[in-house]
Amino acid sequence: MSSSTSDKPPGLRTGTLGTADISFFVVSAAAPLTVMAGVAPIALVLGGIGAPAGYLLAGITLAIFAVGFTTMSRHVRSGGAFYAYIAQGLGKPLGIAAALVAMVGYNGMEIGVYGLLGSATSDTAGALWGVDPPWLPIALAGLLVIWYGGYRSIDFGAKVLGVLLVAETGILVLLAGGVLLKGGANGLSLASFAPGNVLVPGTAAVLAFAFSAFTGFESTVIYRREARDPARTIPRATYIAVGFLGLFYAFVVWTVIQAFGDDKVVAAAAGDTGGLFFAAITTYVGPWAADLMHVFIVTSIIASLLAFHNAINRYALALAEEGVLPAALGRIHPRHRSPYVAGLAQTVLGAGVVLGFAAAGADPYTQLLLWVNTPGMLGLMALMLLAALAVVRYFRRVPHREGALRTLVAPVTAAVLLALAIWLVASKVALFTGASPTVNAVLVAVVPAVLVLGLLLAYRLRRTRPEVYAHFAEEPHTDPHAELPGAANPDPHTDPHAEGADPSCPQPPTSSSSTPASVPPNRAATPLSPSATD
Repeated sequence: MSSSTSDKPPGLRTGTLGTADISFFVVSAAAPLTVMAGVAPIALVLGGIGAPAGYLLAGITLAIFAVGFTTMSRHVRSGGAFYAYIAQGLGKPLGIAAALVAMVGYNGMEIGVYGLLGSATSDTAGALWGVDPPWLPIALAGLLVIWYGGYRSIDFGAKVLGVLLVAETGILVLLAGGVLLKGGANGLSLASFAPGNVLVPGTAAVLAFAFSAFTGFESTVIYRREARDPARTIPRATYIAVGFLGLFYAFVVWTVIQAFGDDKVVAAAAGDTGGLFFAAITTYVGPWAADLMHVFIVTSIIASLLAFHNAINRYALALAEEGVLPAALGRIHPRHRSPYVAGLAQTVLGAGVVLGFAAAGADPYTQLLLWVNTPGMLGLMALMLLAALAVVRYFRRVPHREGALRTLVAPVTAAVLLALAIWLVASKVALFTGASPTVNAVLVAVVPAVLVLGLLLAYRLRRTRPEVYAHFAEEPHTDPHAELPGAANPDPHTDPHAEGADPSCPQPPTSSSSTPASVPPNRAATPLSPSATD
């Protein structure tokens, strides 16, 4: 290998993540234990015993979205995920606006959770040891822990998340097993899935909570550059994540209903919303299991923070490579192969927000968590809606071999269902925040305001930096002799152009939005991007 190629800057660690690794990242972002113990009781109060069906319906909707989403992932290989899809399908202005929404959305979903980390850890310390530590030092310590996790290599993060995810899902399986073995309070019942219990006015509120419980599953495509055989790994991880979450949520909520009985669970949830799951596991497994659940809620939150932190870093890296964000954010650590500067910047931003809320005397849960998370959740849902629409337009404009089910029927259906989901969440936002109408109006307005600001930024970029605008979300250069999308992938061990090949032998540089020079493409030639003519 020549000395000129050895002097090139390092790229991300390619060929590292398998299907299980990526699934750990996206399922951990959803924080299943925290969602179940902290949010599911509220869904039971609002929707009654039909709440488990709400999680199934949300899972089905997102699985339909995943059909078109993963199909497009075989054709659009940029590291920008949502914004790249939207730029390719709906044009560069909306793509740039989507990039801004993505940064606000993912940061909102992560930074607000530091408030939950502080309050949940303080509650756990009180429950186990009778002490009440202040939340702020805990949140700041969490910022350092998450920074270090993102600074290390991606395979280190995958191992950590794998352990934490097994712990938090394991305690829920233990609870479910105890309930099933003892037959519940009054014997096992399937009344939760009866139409009369599902089709009730409160189901709309349950659906709003259920959609929020899946947040983060779509981030599979962000890890494309670090995945082994991404054309297969990314779709598999996406379907596994959404399928697991939908079925697992519904199953766990149903078992908790059995723990108290169909006729008593709603009253129990209303009487002790935060303690419902702890009371159930104490009764059916033992007090020691309740103590473990307290601890695992904290580790569940840490896992969610690390997963979102890694996703944000890779978005920032992609936008730095595009020239939209400062080039320094695109630096990759020579040893750990992580976007360490982007990670440091995200940690500083998080610290600033956390310290700002603390200085204002805000409550870490009802204000830092809920006020910052809610716009983030709405932002990610809006991105999914735009991505579904982008799938339809993209495949109407370029030659392809995909079927109508994947390129038209599924994405159109998903777009309609996601629009309904966004309306449900926005109309029920008071249930999420507990805030005044004025505060709620501001929180809901954040996403459309950021979208408009992003469009203005796009037009300014086109006028003042036309070279950056022209190459935004541009597809990486490909081997002109490669087969068309959908064909078998080359063997990364024998084909020097395969993604995941030995990163020590860099290939010629690619476009700014593509895989770095040390990450050669494995994909076939893609037709000229329709957005190139925008």
